[in-house]
Amino acid sequence: MSSPRVRKVADRIKVVTAEMIERRLKDPRLGFVTVTDVRVSGDTQQASIFYTVMAIDGSAEADLTGTAAALESAKGMIRSEIGKQLGMRHVPTIEFIHDALPESARAIDDLLEVARQHDEAVAAVRTGATYAGEADPYKKHHDEIETDEDDEPFETPRSSAPQEP
Repeated sequence: MSSPRVRKVADRIKVVTAEMIERRLKDPRLGFVTVTDVRVSGDTQQASIFYTVMAIDGSAEADLTGTAAALESAKGMIRSEIGKQLGMRHVPTIEFIHDALPESARAIDDLLEVARQHDEAVAAVRTGATYAGEADPYKKHHDEIETDEDDEPFETPRSSAPQEP
């Protein structure tokens, strides 16, 4: 668990980085970037900035590589702005990491859709089906209660000792 100070530094780095990308970076390689998370080490010496890139022209791989190169070349400018805005003596070194979470979530959604379709197919096969045996396959213990000639139930004695007549 990180300290409140480290969390505040991470949140501030996230805001400053997002503002820098939106307003000050004019690199044509830069795609539509969203800063998703920032993780700062406990000693605030290193910061990992996670980002996603929305594909605009359908070429997600080209947008991703161009954005990665643009962020790498702007790393020094972003780090100096972080230092100015945070007022820290030692500004953390930053690294940009592509966040694969949206792609993973999309893959999980696709798998859930396939599972839902399989469930619907099983439900369609099940309609009109009947039991292979009885409707209630569990055995009932009817041997404990017996009836006499008048159909009145009575308990069967359960003692192991022989009974005298």
